[in-house]
Amino acid sequence: MLALLEESFRAAVAAADPLRILAPHLLPPPRGRTFVAAAGKAAASMALAAEKHFQGELEGIAITRYGHGLPTRKIRVIEAGHPVPDAAGEAAAREILQRAKQLEKDDLLLALLSGGGSSLLSLPAEGISMADLKAVTTQLLRSGATIQEINTVRKHLSAIQGGRLAAACRAPVLALIISDVTGDDPTHIASGPCAPDPTTYRDALDVLRKYRISPPAAVKARFERAADETPKPGDPVFRRVENRVIATAHRSLEAAAEVFAKRNIQPVILGDTITGEAAEVAKVMARMLGTNLIRSGGECTVTLRGEGGRGGRCSEFLLSLGIELEPGVHAMAADTDGIDGSEDNAGAFMTPDSLDRASKKGLDAKALLAKHDSYGFFSALGDLLVTGPTRTNVNDYRAILVA
Repeated sequence: MLALLEESFRAAVAAADPLRILAPHLLPPPRGRTFVAAAGKAAASMALAAEKHFQGELEGIAITRYGHGLPTRKIRVIEAGHPVPDAAGEAAAREILQRAKQLEKDDLLLALLSGGGSSLLSLPAEGISMADLKAVTTQLLRSGATIQEINTVRKHLSAIQGGRLAAACRAPVLALIISDVTGDDPTHIASGPCAPDPTTYRDALDVLRKYRISPPAAVKARFERAADETPKPGDPVFRRVENRVIATAHRSLEAAAEVFAKRNIQPVILGDTITGEAAEVAKVMARMLGTNLIRSGGECTVTLRGEGGRGGRCSEFLLSLGIELEPGVHAMAADTDGIDGSEDNAGAFMTPDSLDRASKKGLDAKALLAKHDSYGFFSALGDLLVTGPTRTNVNDYRAILVA
């Protein structure tokens, strides 16, 4: 059962592999230059795919998470901080913006964007320091805010996101995007550097108030001043910009379904837009079981209280699910980028006897869940799924198989 679940996960990841899917979306070479601006957990693999398949000359910069790089010949790969931005990402983002401003109407800006780009492509707006941006980002990540809410704030603290990269460029822009957000709207993926931004400074300030975030003085002043808004839908700048989503969570769920179908298991897909607190989503899903297989995608959240423990939203979902379920169920939950939270695992497996095995080891599943230590639970059982970086990202994958 576990081998089947892992095979389905790997099929879901393969459906979003840039080296397999990017080539058909590349344009013919322009009369002028082609500059590649890549950002996200898939940036290195997207850059490598562009090098392999683009018919003309190109150059560029790809910013990806530490440990997610790949060797390239023409596009320089830079590793930087995620989920909290750092100076390496700031310097690379500044260079990308400067290079984009130098492009002419006969050139092409090829933006390769994926989840994680919001942190990696971090260039603070004028008057905002990297320390300010780090402070707000850290508080938001701990607050339970959705990725859309977090990105609403980040876009209004950025000199490059929220459509500002496209607006700074005179050349045509093609943004090829791997979606890691529910709804697959380009404005929310990597904080939409090439997409119009429908949100406002007022929206960003409302997010801070909703989650009781205490921003640095410079951030609060910028939001209250509300000057220099991001470019909005209908802005003429976007007439020469195309944002094209080339991989989604739903397509990956369909690829996983094919694995089960070959074994005469007909899955029920709950959708790729499931959000909410990971532990609470698991409780709801446990009550829905009544079929052979349930699969879902989306991005849950974990609101930390106190120092918290170890583990990400996938393993937290799975531990909560195991506590709620009767014996007889195999399940897995994993992040398609290969990293669940801040640990070294993509996710974990739950078996019908997981809680019994844990009890024999002296583990209190409910106590570990309460302090968000799902990693400790599954690590002790030897039930972590460790894949290493997949260099793509279409959000979380969850599968529950009822015996």
